[in-house]
Amino acid sequence: MNAPAIANDTVARVLERVADLLEAQDANPFRVRSYRLAAAHLRDWHEVAAAVYRREGVDGLRRIDGVGESLSGAIAEIVETGGLGLLDRLEAEQAPESQLQRLPGIGPKLAHRLHDELGATSLEDLEQAAHDGRLARVEGLGEKKVETIKAAIAGMLGARRYHRAAPVRVADRPDVETLLAVDAEYRERAARGELTRIAPRRFNPKHERWLPILHCARDGWDFTALYSNTKRAHDLGKTDDWVVIYYHRDRREDQCTVVTATLGPLAGRRIVRGRERECRALAVA
Repeated sequence: MNAPAIANDTVARVLERVADLLEAQDANPFRVRSYRLAAAHLRDWHEVAAAVYRREGVDGLRRIDGVGESLSGAIAEIVETGGLGLLDRLEAEQAPESQLQRLPGIGPKLAHRLHDELGATSLEDLEQAAHDGRLARVEGLGEKKVETIKAAIAGMLGARRYHRAAPVRVADRPDVETLLAVDAEYRERAARGELTRIAPRRFNPKHERWLPILHCARDGWDFTALYSNTKRAHDLGKTDDWVVIYYHRDRREDQCTVVTATLGPLAGRRIVRGRERECRALAVA
């Protein structure tokens, strides 16, 4: 027997939550408004979006007023998985440990330790720590516990990735030249005091609005850039060097970190972590 279709109101609440979190980040007001309008039109729609999606795919969802390619993809993801990767990421920025507590056997104390010791703010971060062996080195985590966490991560992220519009490929990402241009614009405008400043929740006991944030668009991508506010960045004194750039287009959401290289042939240059080879090629071009 098929499970009942997810209600339009349930999907609308997810879209509204995304709008609220984007607004708290001082995101582009047109983007915030698009999520709110889509939620309102979805509630008034005479058809059940989940049923339409099952019959007609994402094309059918575009019959909802205010819903284009990007939002139809988001609604499809909610219908398919019950969640939305973008919302997970936004909520992780608000309260990183809450994402880790979704895994079996991880309570508030352990989630806080994993965040502080590994810098994990998302399931993807914890997956990487499991892959490179750092998770197994966390004191008090036995082999069985580590394997249980790894299996749970694989299951949760596997479902999310299966329902993305396309697999992650190099072509799905902005090129490093564009990312470095966004990084340069962010740091220059932040230094001149031209950017809106937000009050991050982490490592900010006085709730000061100290963190500059930039929203811009280049080459068909929308970007949000801000200095890293992780424990590791604070411990190493890199909060004015490491720049986290979030980017999205259509159904593709991802992020990268731009830093100043300290070793090798690119020492002293700005590089995109994980894409050093492309940065070297750009440097000699």
